Amino acid sequence: MEMLQQYWWVILLVVLALIVIWAISTYNSLVGLRNTVEESFSTVDVYLQKRYDLIPNLVETVKGYASHESETLERVIAARNQGMSAKSTEDKIAANQQLTSALDRLMVVVEQYPDLKADQGFRDLQAQLSSMEGEIANYRKYYNATVKNFNNKIEQIPSNIIAGLGNFKRAELFEVTDESVRVNPRVEF
Repeated sequence: MEMLQQYWWVILLVVLALIVIWAISTYNSLVGLRNTVEESFSTVDVYLQKRYDLIPNLVETVKGYASHESETLERVIAARNQGMSAKSTEDKIAANQQLTSALDRLMVVVEQYPDLKADQGFRDLQAQLSSMEGEIANYRKYYNATVKNFNNKIEQIPSNIIAGLGNFKRAELFEVTDESVRVNPRVEF
């Protein structure tokens, strides 16, 4: 009988050791995923900053041809400034949405000025901005994939237990919220 009790203690200790190992492993996995989310947003943030740096040159070029479009130009600058001063991920995502919308309006204005569209400096800036938008889109997809993995891990059983104990919170996806951006442009010939 005493031998049987010793086995139960050994079995209980092995089970407890396995639970502790699982908990540590899960916690470390959550920390790694959270760090990957932060690193991936940091990469997006670098490209957002590069885009912010292009905006003053673009606005100055447009201003030379379309100075009476000051309201549109002011919206672009205000959206840029808001993005540059944003601190949290959520604020940066919101500011990006506003800047994208303001830039879309600016490009509609540009269509009304054939001389501006023919200007080599403007075309170079527009090409750089277009390239930057493509890079931002690629890194935004990567960021969203890392957020999905992290959010799945903190919500799925049994890792949600450790996530709750470790105070891990859902990360926000970098989504397009401006409905005008979602609509396909209408092209007429």
